[in-house]
Amino acid sequence: MNREFKIKICGLTDPEDLRLCQELRIDFTGFIFHPGSPRYVSPEKVGEWSKENELRVGVFVDATVREVLDATSRAGLDMVQLHGGQDPGFCRELGAEMVIRTFWPERFQSSSSFEEELQKFTQVCSYFLLDAGRSMGGHGRSIACSWLEGVNSPVPFLMAGGLGPDNLDPVLKTQAAGVDLNSGVEKGPGQKDHEKIKKAVNKLRGMK
Repeated sequence: MNREFKIKICGLTDPEDLRLCQELRIDFTGFIFHPGSPRYVSPEKVGEWSKENELRVGVFVDATVREVLDATSRAGLDMVQLHGGQDPGFCRELGAEMVIRTFWPERFQSSSSFEEELQKFTQVCSYFLLDAGRSMGGHGRSIACSWLEGVNSPVPFLMAGGLGPDNLDPVLKTQAAGVDLNSGVEKGPGQKDHEKIKKAVNKLRGMK
C-alpha cells in the first residue's frame, strides 16, 4: 500500500471494544443513535466512556438538527454521520467540519450520475461514506457496483458494506480515504470480534 487508510470502527456498544480501538489507535469510533438499530446505544452512555485521541462519531438516521446537536453535546462527539438521506441544507446547519454524509452507489446507474449527486454536497461535508444497499445500513455485504473503482469524489470518502479482514482487497483498489468496519468484525450485532478487528487493521496498515 502506498497510502495511509483512515479506519473507523462503527456500531460500538461496549467499553471494552472501545478500549481496544483506542489501543489500536483507530481514527474514528462510531456509535449508532438510531433506536431501531440492534447496535443502538444512548448518547448519555457514550458520554460516560473515556475518550483518547480518536474522533468520536455519532450515527443518525431521522433525527432533527436540534436532536443531533443535543446528542453531540451529551455524547462528546467530534463528528456526525448522517445516514438518512439528509439534504445539503441539513448538513450546512451542522457545519461541514462536523459532517460525514452517507451515500448508496447502488441507487445510481453509472459513476457519472453518482458523481453528479456527490457534487451537491461538496461544500457541506468533510467526508462521504459509501454503503451497500439503497438505504439505511447493516446489509452485511459489499457494495455491488462494477464502476466504483473509477469514482472521483470531491471530498475524501470512506467505504462501508460488510467489510472485514477477508474482503478488503477490492476497497484498496478504489480511491477511498478509509474504511468503516462494523458487521464484518463482529461475533453478533454490537459484539465486536477483537481478533477480526486486529487482523483487518493489520492488513489496512500494510502489516503481515
